[in-house]
Amino acid sequence: MKHLALAAAAFLAAAPALAESHGPVVRTVQGSYDDVMFDVETAITNAGLVIDAVNHVGDMLERTKADVGSTTTIFTHAQVFNFCSAEVSRAVMEADPMNLQFCPYTIFVMEQPGAVGEITVGRRTYPAGTMDQVSDLLDGIIDEALTGY
Repeated sequence: MKHLALAAAAFLAAAPALAESHGPVVRTVQGSYDDVMFDVETAITNAGLVIDAVNHVGDMLERTKADVGSTTTIFTHAQVFNFCSAEVSRAVMEADPMNLQFCPYTIFVMEQPGAVGEITVGRRTYPAGTMDQVSDLLDGIIDEALTGY
């Protein structure tokens, strides 16, 4: 019973850090949404990567809000870039084939109605260790894209 109590206490102590580690990594800048989108796209292609898709999430949510019984506009703009890196993907999947679950990699760009001109760029948080290369790649792309803001 004492071991169970100690394990529960350790879990509860770590719970805030665990919850925090699952949120996205984001940076917010002041600027034009179109300019930031262009800069993110350029940074992805400058890294030698091919964008597989651009998901227009904001447009879809706005277009379908009445269909699902909502009146709330969540984003003025929101798009997600999907892409992969053969080199980085091979490295992380050779280290752990289950890293397949994280491919393709994504970077999102969004603006919300109450904060026009405040553009948020972000990525998912990946597990430390074998996915560090992906985190570093995405952070480098975001850093390049937001240089000068």
